[in-house]
Amino acid sequence: MCEKQKTIAVLTSGGDAPGMNAAVRSVVLAAAAKGMRVLGIRKGYLGLLHEDFIELTVKNVSNIINLGSTMLLSARCPEFKGMEKVKEGVEICKKHGICGIVVIGGDGSYRGARDLSVAGLPCIGLPGTIDLDIACTEYTIGFDTAVNTAMQAIDKVKDTSSSHERCSIIEVMGRNAGYIALWCGIANGAEDILLPEKYDYDEQEIINHIIESRKKGKTHHIINAEGIGHSTSMARRIEAATGIETRATILGYMQRGGNPTAIDRYYASIMGAYAVDIMIQGKTNRVVGYKHGEFEDFDIEDALKMEKGINEYQYEVAKLLTI
Repeated sequence: MCEKQKTIAVLTSGGDAPGMNAAVRSVVLAAAAKGMRVLGIRKGYLGLLHEDFIELTVKNVSNIINLGSTMLLSARCPEFKGMEKVKEGVEICKKHGICGIVVIGGDGSYRGARDLSVAGLPCIGLPGTIDLDIACTEYTIGFDTAVNTAMQAIDKVKDTSSSHERCSIIEVMGRNAGYIALWCGIANGAEDILLPEKYDYDEQEIINHIIESRKKGKTHHIINAEGIGHSTSMARRIEAATGIETRATILGYMQRGGNPTAIDRYYASIMGAYAVDIMIQGKTNRVVGYKHGEFEDFDIEDALKMEKGINEYQYEVAKLLTI
C-alpha cells in the first residue's frame, strides 16, 4: 500500500492526448497534499526500462494544465509485452522506492499496467485517448478537445467548399473507432458520415446522394469519414462519377494537439486525484472511468474485456440529419 512519505510515479503511454498534462498535475498535487513524493516517468514504459525519471513537484507542474499533449512525452514499447521486461520494470521501481504507478493511456497502456500489477507493482489506469474507445467509461481524456479541433477545421473546409461548389471528404483521426466522425458529422451538419463500425463501402450510394443534393440546390457536400481507407482515391472516384470537383482533407495529428478544453481539464483533474485516492486505499489493477455522472473504478481485466459500439439511436439520428 502507498502511504504517506511514500513515492509514486506517473507516466503517459501510447498516443498523446490533450488533457494528459492536467491529469499529471492533479496526480502530483493530490499526492503532495497527502505527503507523498511523485516521480514522472518520461516516454512511457520505454522510459521506465531506461530509468528516465524526473522529480515532479507542486512548482514544476503548476503551469501545465493549459498545455496540450504531455510534458512526460510518450513512446511505444513493444518489448514491454513480455513478462521478462515487466519484471525488470518492477525491479527498477523497487530500486527507486516507487510503490505504485498511475498510467495514463489507452487499452495498450492498460495491458502494461495489468502486467505490472500481476508482477507485484500496484497500478491505476486513467483513460487517456482521443478515440473514446474504452468501453468502461463514457469519457476519455482528450476526446472533447479533439472533437472541437476537428469541428472547427471542418467548419472552415465547409466554407470554402460552398464557395467553390465542391464535395469535400474530411478524414478525422479516430483509429478504428468512429466517435469523432459521428460527433463532428452531427455538429458540422455533414451530408454523409462514414464510420468504420457502419460503413458498407457502397460508394454508389454516396454518389447518388451527392447528385440528388446538387439537384436540390446544395452548393457543397461534406463527407465526414474515419477508417474507410484512402480518402484521396475516393475523392478521385467521386469526381469522375459526378463531375463535381471533389477534394480530400486529412486532419490527422492536429487533433492530438492544442490547448485542452475546460471539459478535458476538469475531468482529467478529477480522475488524477481519484487515482491517488484509490492507490492510497490499497487498490491495484484498476482503471478510473466516468459513467452515469459518477467517477468509478473498474478492474483492468474486466475493462479490457468490455466491448463498445456506436450507439444505435445516435447513429440513426445522424443519418436522419443528413437528409
